[in-house]
Amino acid sequence: MIRQIFKPRLVSNGTLRAFVSYLLSVLLVLAAPPVSAQETEVDLELVLMVDVSRSMSDAELELQRRGYAEALRSDVVFRAVQSGLLQTLALTYVEWAGTQEIIVDWQLIETRQDLDSFADQLTVRSNPSLRRTSISSALEFGASRILRNAYRGLRRVIDISGDGPNNLGPLVLTSRDRVTAQGITINGLPLMTNDGAPQLFHLENLDVYYQTCVIGGPGAFAIPVYVWRDFSAAVQRKLVLEIAGLMPQPQMIKAQARDPRDCQVGEKIWEDFMQGNGFIP
Repeated sequence: MIRQIFKPRLVSNGTLRAFVSYLLSVLLVLAAPPVSAQETEVDLELVLMVDVSRSMSDAELELQRRGYAEALRSDVVFRAVQSGLLQTLALTYVEWAGTQEIIVDWQLIETRQDLDSFADQLTVRSNPSLRRTSISSALEFGASRILRNAYRGLRRVIDISGDGPNNLGPLVLTSRDRVTAQGITINGLPLMTNDGAPQLFHLENLDVYYQTCVIGGPGAFAIPVYVWRDFSAAVQRKLVLEIAGLMPQPQMIKAQARDPRDCQVGEKIWEDFMQGNGFIP
């Protein structure tokens, strides 16, 4: 009888990962400096940086808004919020291209109603500027939003989507390293949809570019979207992983003719375009 009571039981990999994540959260709480009276402690500070550059059609812009709203209203995302040590997160939604526009400012997410309220605000239409793509400026803007808010997160994450490489502003590697040096993780959602129309900055294997040049920090990952019908599911999966502090399974990827591991490939495409049109001697 005693042997049966103390018989060891096998633990699944998922349970073990969840337990390790919980222990890490406890250690972060114990090691963190005291929270000031002006700050609210949360499990996660998450900036959603969503691409609205000139390569995105009106239909695609609307699809992105709806996809994020649908994901935020899902049961699995709410369960991810409840899985945290504090069961809270601070969330903001920003659209970016060459500049940035805050669509939903920082909000504290604790309940299902909080998620629904945030999602409702994404249904309001906006008129995004048609500009070039500055991933670097978007990352630095996201970092400034984290550093100047009224929250203290056990983890701090910028989640950036995009359908092309950086071609404006600082070099993406410079900005990425500056952001991650401040203890902020950068995750990516490379949009690899191909609508058949020729695009100046289309880059095959954009996921390779994101993994090489954009994402960084502890636990960083990128989840590619290949067709628009999968967008909402990809966003939902990404949010669950980020909020719960997990990582996706690694994927096999390969390079192609225009090297996506060249972190200045976007700038080079733009220079080729300008030279081809006689703008650069």
